Parts: sequence; C-alpha cells; structure tokens
Amino acid sequence: MPGKPRTWLITGCSTGFGRSLATKLIAKGERVFATARDPKSLDDLVAGKPNATALKLDVTVPADIAAAAAKVQAAGGVDVLVNNAGYGYLTAVEEGTEEGYREQFEANVFGLIAMTKAVLPAMRERGSGHIVNIASVGGLVGNPGSAYYAATKFGVVGFSEALSKEVAPLGIKVTVVEPGPFRTDWGGRSLKSSPVTIDAYRDTVHARLKQVTQRSGQQPGDPERGADAIITVVDSVEPPLNLVLGADGLKRVREKIAALSAEIDRWESLTLGADYPAAGT
Repeated sequence: MPGKPRTWLITGCSTGFGRSLATKLIAKGERVFATARDPKSLDDLVAGKPNATALKLDVTVPADIAAAAAKVQAAGGVDVLVNNAGYGYLTAVEEGTEEGYREQFEANVFGLIAMTKAVLPAMRERGSGHIVNIASVGGLVGNPGSAYYAATKFGVVGFSEALSKEVAPLGIKVTVVEPGPFRTDWGGRSLKSSPVTIDAYRDTVHARLKQVTQRSGQQPGDPERGADAIITVVDSVEPPLNLVLGADGLKRVREKIAALSAEIDRWESLTLGADYPAAGT
C-alpha cells in the first residue's frame, strides 16, 4: 500500500469480488466504504473495524447513490471507486422480457454511470483518483444466451475506454476489469433468466445456461487472487486500462482478437473501397 491509507468506495460487497476486495483492503488498513442493498449483510465485514463502514446502496436508486457519495465526501472524499455491483441475465434474445433486460441495464450500466458521475467532480477538483469498473470477458466476447448481459458489459468496456481518455489529463485513472469464470455467486443465486423458453434454443442457449449453473462453485477463477490483482493494479504507477483475469478468460479474449484480426484482413479490400477515391485516381 503506497503512502497514506486511501479511501475506497466499493459497490456490491455482499458477495464475490466486492466482498473479497473489501476484506483485503480493510485488513491492509485502507479506509473502506463497503456497500450493499442490505447493509446488515456486511455486519461481519465491518464489525470492530474502525477503518470500515457499511452503507446502504442500491445502484438503481438515485437517492441511495447521492446519500452514499455525500457520506464518503464528508469523510474526505473517494480515492478509489470500484463499480462492482451487477448480475447476469442469461436468456435467448427472443426469450428475454422487456422488464428483465431493462433491469439488467439499470444495474449493470446506468447504475455504474451514475456512481461514476457522483464521484467525478471531487476527483477532478483534487486532480487524482482511480475508477475501477468490473466488467467481464463477456464484455469482449459474446456467447449464446448472453446477448443482454454482453450488451451491458460491452457498454461498460466502451464507457471505460472513452472515460479514460477524458479524465487522464485531469489526473484520474480508469481500469476496466474483465474476469473470466470465477468462483463467485454470479452463476448461482445471483443469476437470472427469463421465464419464457423456446425449444428452438435448446441446444444453444439452454445448454449453455445449464452448463453455467452446473459449473457454479467449480469455476477456475479464485476471487481472492482476483482481488489481489485489482489491488496490485491500483497500487501501480501506470495501471492498465484493461485487466483480463483468469486463464480461461485470457484464452477466450486472445481467440476473439485473432478471429477479429483475421476477419478484418479477409475483408480489407472491401473495407478500403468504401472511401471516396483518392484525388487523381
């Protein structure tokens, strides 16, 4: 931990990465504001720890965001914001309900944006800060059944990249984390799907959904090591914009990059032919 203790505001600390990260940071002596929709779920996390505070925060509720940001600002401001809250909604596009996918975007995208906007003014005035957005390998690679989830996480990746270019000159750093399958509650209790099922998607979407749920608790990724990696990145002088976590995720991302590059090369002449002809030709 470099220098004096920093103040972290972490969303979604009831389970998974958020809880692992908060636990480690509290033990390191950092000042941690851990949040959850039910702050009582964090009692064991913060009890007896003067550098830890539990806050009620549902990132889809503007009043919760304003209240949490105000409390942290009154305590000296946020050095590191970790936008971790979110969940998976796996279903075929045709099966998805409007309520289901709109709620997915509210939590995974709009809540993240609102939290970011809540801390940016003070970071900008101070000329420092680090925003860490937890996305997913699903924000770089789309799979059957994850169209809505991927749309939110692709959005987080793009948002983070553009944001980084806006705030880098202001002294603010941005990192977007893209984990592969990790042993969190993502594929278990937290996972949502549509009540609508269409048999035509049995061998694609439904098969993958079954695989995800059956694999829950057996994923290769370790949330504790993932949390350590995030802390290392925030501690570094030149943190990456993109941090892929886990061997499975890295394999998928590299395969996607190779396939995309090959496809671009294959259609290069058609791509270049879409411009106005160069003068004199």
